[in-house]
This record gives sequence, C-alpha cells and structure tokens, in this order.
Amino acid sequence: MDDIDVLRYSAFDDGGRGGNPAGVVLDARGLTEERMQEIAAEVGYSETAFLVERPGDRHHRIRYFSPLAEVGFCGHATIATAVALAERDGAGELLLTAPVGDVAVDTRTEGGRVVATLTSVAPAVREVDEGDLAAVLGALGWDAAELDPGLPPRIANAGNDHLVLAAATRRRLAELDYDRAALGALMAERGWTTVHLVWRGDDGEFHARDPFPPGGVYEDPATGAAAAAFGAYLRVLGAVEPPVRITIHQGEDMGRPSRLLVDIPAGAASGIAVTGSAVPISE
Repeated sequence: MDDIDVLRYSAFDDGGRGGNPAGVVLDARGLTEERMQEIAAEVGYSETAFLVERPGDRHHRIRYFSPLAEVGFCGHATIATAVALAERDGAGELLLTAPVGDVAVDTRTEGGRVVATLTSVAPAVREVDEGDLAAVLGALGWDAAELDPGLPPRIANAGNDHLVLAAATRRRLAELDYDRAALGALMAERGWTTVHLVWRGDDGEFHARDPFPPGGVYEDPATGAAAAAFGAYLRVLGAVEPPVRITIHQGEDMGRPSRLLVDIPAGAASGIAVTGSAVPISE
C-alpha cells in the first residue's frame, strides 16, 4: 500500500480476546475515493476508516470503506480510530464528522486501557415490508414461528439502516447458515448495512449476529452501528425503560467474542451511546 500508514485494531474485544478488526488511516488527506476503496479492499477487514480532513483541534472528518463499497457510518472502526487518536494525542473528547453527520466520541483511560464511547446521530425506527421480511426469512432458512413475538421485526437506523430480527431461542441464533447471494442482493437493493439478529437473555444481556454480505463479509463479529440502532429499537418498542445500559455479546459463535455496552437515554431523538475498547493487531 505504498507509503500509506494503515493501523490495525480489533474493536469491542472482550478482555483482549476477539473483537472486530478495523483498519485506520489517521492521515488520508489527498487520497482519492478510488484509492481509499483500493486500500480497504487490500486490508480486507469489514471496514477501514480514513481521516480525510481536520477542520479543527480534536475535530476530524472521517470516511469508512468496506472491501466493496463506502459505508456512511461504522461503529467498530469509529472506536478503533478514537483509540488510535487517544494513544497518539491523549484521551479526551473528539468530534468525528461522518457522511451521516457528527458523531461525538469520548475517550478515557480505564484499567490501563483506552476506552471510547461514541454517541450516534439521532436514530429512527420504522416498519418492515412484509414481502421483504418473507424474503429475508427465506434466505436465512428461518421460520416466522422461530421469531421472538416480544421483539417484532423493524428497520432501525442510528446512521445506517439495519433490519432487526429477534430469535426466540439461542439455538436458532447459533445455527446461522444463510443464502449469501439472495440475502446480499436484497440488502444491497434496500440499503441495509447488516441484518441484526438478536436473542434476548436475562438482565439486559443480548446476543447478536450480523450478516454483512453487501460489504463482502459473511458475518461481523462486533457491529457498533447496529448496536446503536438496536438501542433505539428497544427504546421505541418500550422494551426497556430509559435511561438504561444493555450489554450485547457478539462474535461468540464465530470464535471472536466481543462485548458492546449500549447506553439508551430517554427522549426519542437522543443519540445512542456505544462503549468499547480496541487492541492493536500484530502483523
């Protein structure tokens, strides 16, 4: 990749294990869109973040690319970028201007590690077209009777659209084997970034899996953007009583355990906060 310095971090790791790999380019000034896309494809992670401009002190403009296309917002690459900036410049408050809007990030040191909390743009939740839902269930090989009736399907957005589907059992969630071509085509046509598959455990604990075929990735081990959208989904449905924190466990079924802390404030227009850390990936 010529002289481009690409940092590599695993974000939302669980005690140093697992997490979702992200590439980070802290100085992407002068790079064309085409070159950023090439670099993301060469890195091969689900997302690579590029800081393309610095409008002010601790204020950066950021873009995200999967191996196949640009994405308007990516949670795990945001956390990875914030940790990298904190390690270089010191912890504190950041403002990242993404294609979807401004994302505030707070970084601090806890237990000898940098921890970052992003706050999403104002979220929205809407109904799912019945035909689309049937097509997704068909691609997943799921039956409608296997869904949790207490958490109905919705499209949730905290920067990107995610279809939220809740499984009635942990076993159903664990047995993920979907039609990649069929699901990927529908998601690309509808503009859905991931399908956020969840199972509700006890005491604010959730388990999740996120197919991401439009980005060229079978499954994401930790998806911060979907976690933020899911927080908004729970608030709109009245499934939680804000302010409240939930924990999302992701990546367990693919051998990359990840942990995302989601803080859901009161107020329909309030952004959702997602917290995690990131560890450098050794070459």
